[in-house]
Amino acid sequence: MRATGGQAAGAGITAGSGTTRFRLDLAYEGTDFSGWARQPGRRTVQGELEAALGRILRLDPVPTLTVAGRTDAGVHARGQVAHVDLPSEALKAVEGRRGGREPMSMAERLSALMRRLAGVLPPDVRVHAVTEAPEGFDARFSALFRRYAYRVHDALGGADPLRRREILWYPRPLDMDKMNEAASRLLGEHDFAAFCKKRDGATTIRELQRLEWVRGADGVLVATVIADAFCHSMVRALVGSLLAVGERQRPVEWPREVLANAVRDAGVNVAPAHGLCLEEVRYPEPGELTRRAQLTRRFRTLNH
Repeated sequence: MRATGGQAAGAGITAGSGTTRFRLDLAYEGTDFSGWARQPGRRTVQGELEAALGRILRLDPVPTLTVAGRTDAGVHARGQVAHVDLPSEALKAVEGRRGGREPMSMAERLSALMRRLAGVLPPDVRVHAVTEAPEGFDARFSALFRRYAYRVHDALGGADPLRRREILWYPRPLDMDKMNEAASRLLGEHDFAAFCKKRDGATTIRELQRLEWVRGADGVLVATVIADAFCHSMVRALVGSLLAVGERQRPVEWPREVLANAVRDAGVNVAPAHGLCLEEVRYPEPGELTRRAQLTRRFRTLNH
């Protein structure tokens, strides 16, 4: 989804004639969603949010959200970011009947919008902040990186049942050191076609900046995965290959060999969705947003 360009309008962006761009910071528990992207006849995060905004702001058709990362069915998010371009007068709808009182300020309107969203949205999706976007902001293309966490527990008796929707229980012991050794060989800018579901016209070249496992005091293994962007199923496929190494089914060299082949490998099992959570999307300083978006939009090729 590409956002429309525009002119500066105070703290926000005029994304088109008479519209202002807003940033939404949100979280969701992905178990009962068919992913982020709106799909006919399916419950999705985008669909719920757009319907709620349309209802509260009395907009028909409902506004369209652009998101930092389109998560798959069952994947969670704690630090998801989206933007929406709204008619400049749309936020007046949150004021209701004020009986001659002064109109609300923008800050008051945004606070009222958040309260209304909390009352309208289902409990498995929450909007934590709504702000006017700085000039040049694009939730998708302006991002510097996305940080995901994948949680897995290899305890003999199983994982904590209260966390069953966010932690994968692995029935065999995992060697964290071997997984980290294998992970270190995947870092850098590569063609990750072997770990992605190919989409026509889309590059699979990504810069994997961090991939590291840590075992917490509770015994849960957490993989931190950071890249400038991810292609479809990339994180779960990477995790799946490392789990095979961790249980000593594959040697530590194997994931790197799969990567070098640059074709989807049937031997890579994609890890289940429920262990994955989008934790953070990082953006540059406001003055660098437009430049970053232009850089991200380029079609990347490897220089080596």
